[in-house]
Amino acid sequence: MPDSQRTAYIAGIGMAVPPKVVTNEDFTRIVDTSDEWITQMTGIKERRYTDENTATSDLAVEASRVALERAGTDPLDVDAIVVATATPDMLFPSTACLVQHAIGATNAFAYDISAACSGFIFGLVQAQNFIRSGNVDTVLLIGAECLTKITDMSDRNTCVLFGDGAGAAVVKCCEPPRGLLDYVLKCDGSLSDYIKQPAGGSRNPSSTETVGAGDHVIRMKGRQVYVNASKNMSDAVMQVLEQQGLTGDDVDLLFPHQANIRIIQSVAERAGMPMEKVYVNIQKYGNTSAASIPIALAEAVEEGALKEGMLVALVAFGSGFTWGSALLRW
Repeated sequence: MPDSQRTAYIAGIGMAVPPKVVTNEDFTRIVDTSDEWITQMTGIKERRYTDENTATSDLAVEASRVALERAGTDPLDVDAIVVATATPDMLFPSTACLVQHAIGATNAFAYDISAACSGFIFGLVQAQNFIRSGNVDTVLLIGAECLTKITDMSDRNTCVLFGDGAGAAVVKCCEPPRGLLDYVLKCDGSLSDYIKQPAGGSRNPSSTETVGAGDHVIRMKGRQVYVNASKNMSDAVMQVLEQQGLTGDDVDLLFPHQANIRIIQSVAERAGMPMEKVYVNIQKYGNTSAASIPIALAEAVEEGALKEGMLVALVAFGSGFTWGSALLRW
């Protein structure tokens, strides 16, 4: 029987980003753009790129080891591994299985979820549900991406946006009022055409033609994404607060998906939160999809900005469209 007195909290969190820094100035040499335009339109100044020998699982493993150490958790004590990613090492086996083997978490079951940029929040809710079942005490939740490997470097509207990285959280059992307090998860599949990787699946299998047509990279209709992301992220934050009888004034820190500074500012304004309460690191890493929120959480902990007892809101929006928000007592 599920136990309502068992909930989930993040006991340790870690991050990993590749060492290679790609600046806005670097893009001026390959596409018609400028540092001023990129900064003004996106808020991004630089992002991290993996090399040809580094895959999503490598970043996930590195972040996981940091998170496990900070949580004081042995890999053998992990019951489940959930990897949220849109860029798995391969379609199968799951990236989570590769992580399980690499860190020696032989007692854990493992699988991936595909909710794009919303994946970490979706995974956090799954982790709580596992813990509430009474069958699981510890979940290793990872958001990890190598988006630059599926980015069209000739498309100036998208190539400047994305970066690589991973964030990992050790999610453990606790009792309220600590931990995950509430959540909102949403989807609208009718808008799935607005962000996608057209080829490589069963609908449009890989072929000489799909490679030649450039159909294995991210294709995005930016204006539609911007409008929907701004509205739906704002609505999700306000809904999760209303469910708990709270307002933006009660939140200590908001961690939005780091997609675009103008979207982040719009969400904060509509939710009634000053930007001083919003954690932003898009300028350093760009859009890292499912990795963006756990990377931000890890940095906030390292900087001392995120402290025990704080009321924290997470919100994200991604391909699908998927979106969601979660409220935690840190």
